[in-house]
Amino acid sequence: MGGVDVVVEDLVKTYDTETRGKIKALDGFSMEVEAGTIHGILGRSGAGKSTLIRILRGAETFDEGVVRVGEVEVKADSSPEELSELRRITAIHPQRAFGLWPETAAENVMRKLYWKRHGVEELPPEDSPEYEELYDEALEYLRIVGLEHKADHYAPVLSGGEKQRLLLARQLAKEPEVLLLDEPAGMACPGTKQQLLDAVKSANEEKGITVVLVSHLPEVVNYLCDTATLIESGKDVLHADPPTVIDELKKGMEPPEPVPEPSGGPHLKVEDLRKRYALIRCGETLHVRDVNLEVLRGEILALVGPSGCGKTVLLRMMAGLEVPDDGRIALRVDDEWIDMTEPGYPRMEARRRIGIVHQEFGYVHHALVRDLLAGRLGVKSHRVVEEAKRRAEELGIGEKVLDVLYSLTDLPREEAEARLDKLGVDPSVLDELFPSFPSDEVEKFAESVFDEFGLPMDVLDMKFGELSGGQKVRVAIALELATNPEILLLDEPFGDLDPVTLRRVANALKRIVREKGITVVLVSHNVPFVKEISHRVALMDDGRILKVGDPEEVCEEFVRVSGAGYLEEEA
Repeated sequence: MGGVDVVVEDLVKTYDTETRGKIKALDGFSMEVEAGTIHGILGRSGAGKSTLIRILRGAETFDEGVVRVGEVEVKADSSPEELSELRRITAIHPQRAFGLWPETAAENVMRKLYWKRHGVEELPPEDSPEYEELYDEALEYLRIVGLEHKADHYAPVLSGGEKQRLLLARQLAKEPEVLLLDEPAGMACPGTKQQLLDAVKSANEEKGITVVLVSHLPEVVNYLCDTATLIESGKDVLHADPPTVIDELKKGMEPPEPVPEPSGGPHLKVEDLRKRYALIRCGETLHVRDVNLEVLRGEILALVGPSGCGKTVLLRMMAGLEVPDDGRIALRVDDEWIDMTEPGYPRMEARRRIGIVHQEFGYVHHALVRDLLAGRLGVKSHRVVEEAKRRAEELGIGEKVLDVLYSLTDLPREEAEARLDKLGVDPSVLDELFPSFPSDEVEKFAESVFDEFGLPMDVLDMKFGELSGGQKVRVAIALELATNPEILLLDEPFGDLDPVTLRRVANALKRIVREKGITVVLVSHNVPFVKEISHRVALMDDGRILKVGDPEEVCEEFVRVSGAGYLEEEA
């Protein structure tokens, strides 16, 4: 394995979209990457970063220009065989990827090694000499990514950071000449991200492999890269050292607004909460326990902690989407405390006032934003909920069952349909009980919040799948805020935002909280963002809340225990 030069000349790529016509993603982009170096590509959301990385991989055609990776040259009219050759000499570590085989870490790498020899991803018999040879070779790649001690561990039960490093080891086993990284560990906690970044450094130093990294996180590019390029609107605007490119990216960024003070007394209470998860084969996988927390009205509270420590589970229990084994969660509705663990009409009313954005969003890919908003306005409407109660009586659906069905409207669509299928209920029952708001009236609900997040109103008539990563984040939050919730729960929706857009979103959330008194509980691994937006921060680990307090103090403790050196360098 050894690195090669990467040269891109005058690259042009235009997409034909159903709702927006032709969109130019790359517009004369050029770049040179020296063999054996790590090169970062920084840019705002929608600038063309992911399109570029797919073209370098040979997974995307283009309209004009030339791509040269070592001796392989690809043009706009290149054949499928030439694109296949580009794929042969490159490997990609895609964003949010966890596609592992259900076997040991070593065997996951061995399959790639066997493919390299024989063209199929299989394993020879365990008692064969070839099996032993592949095992020994796999250990070398696991050593590079710091996983040799987990060689015989079952891959599906590895931690998030270990899975990411195992995926990297599998890609390295292909012996690529260029490794492409698309937002590596963008959604991971600082400790997990540090592990992956160090694994990339080891691969680069030990094998001399050329690395091209796409990221919107300045701290990652600064820590990892030798050189960098800034891309804006599909054009290369600056090639320089990482600090210079980062400074240019941040030019014109809004100054941070002050964090609003809570506007009232307790709004949400978590008391002695406990929830245990276990698998027959793996034993206990998570045990949330002894959780006590009080959130004030109009407060922005952040939950931080390593991956898999229970943050998302706690957020889902706050929303009444998961039922605890013990303890109580109560939400103040008007002058009454509603128990979110007890199904029934009171909890339906409490849930109607909650907005939640899931980490994976869960919206139908081909749905228009207008229709998604009409749906959210429908299920959060007091009139619709009252009408649902009447319809449920006619259909013989009891109070508790109706509440359970109503809870499904707050889940990602696929998860909701899976639960209905398990119950033997047709998914159409949700649309029958909770019909959408008239789609031609959604503009008045969207206008102010879309403006706050820098979203043009014509986004309403775009398909969710056509949006850029940053647009998806802002649309997802706007869909919930347009329903005027009293409490907003955000599960790590910020990972796809560049620092300029993230600052705008942070400021917009602060203004909305200040003006409307909304309570916000958010999960995020972006430590600088958490420090900037939060009134208080709660640090979780191993299912427990270890500390609640000042954002600066709690986040510094989090960075220290996670060993996230890339953040310390940025600071």
